[in-house]
Amino acid sequence: MNGKSILFVEDEAPIREMVSFALSRAGFEVTEACDASQAQNQLANQLPDLILLDWMLPGISGIDLARRLKRDEYTREIPIIMLTARGEEDDKVSGLDAGIDDYITKPFSPRELVARIKAVLRRTLQEAPDQPISIHGLTLDPASHRITADDTPLDMGPTEFRLLHFFMTNPERVYSRSQLLDRVWGRNTYVEERTVDVHILRLRKVLTPYGYDRFVQTVRGAGYRFSDRI
Repeated sequence: MNGKSILFVEDEAPIREMVSFALSRAGFEVTEACDASQAQNQLANQLPDLILLDWMLPGISGIDLARRLKRDEYTREIPIIMLTARGEEDDKVSGLDAGIDDYITKPFSPRELVARIKAVLRRTLQEAPDQPISIHGLTLDPASHRITADDTPLDMGPTEFRLLHFFMTNPERVYSRSQLLDRVWGRNTYVEERTVDVHILRLRKVLTPYGYDRFVQTVRGAGYRFSDRI
């Protein structure tokens, strides 16, 4: 679990400091936010492996933020653990109905919190294992960050790797340039949409000697898709 990233959303600074310290000691990378707006800004920059979310936040409540995140295609797969002083059964049901993965009632021990986080992450990894993806001899291994074409290693930049990973895990669907910027670069990336075209060209250049460039297809007037069909 070491190196997994957690976004911790909590408006009380002493609790943020205490929990962040405990999570850092357990090997997690922690990013903090004090309210829903700050949390959404953080999510636009980078998606964490898990969100630790307080129910009672100023402005938009934690439960309302959780509902928004679970409705958004960009963030819906991120597991959420809710921290709250509300222990009533109806509140827990509301949280679970909103798509929350686990629910911890205050007060809690840092040791319990770390154990619950690890349990949720293990569950998530089992549901979506970081296994190699292979399509007609083109293989991408997210764990080792290696790509091979018919067992020949390919050398490509980190952006092209993320782009190919996204395409191979979402085949047969057309994505516009703006959608690719959101999903591969992040929502707060201030680059022109034509940047996508440049990286598509670079990706195709690496794949061309092996004939896999045909998988990265331009859909006129719509965007790009990854497909083994012509």
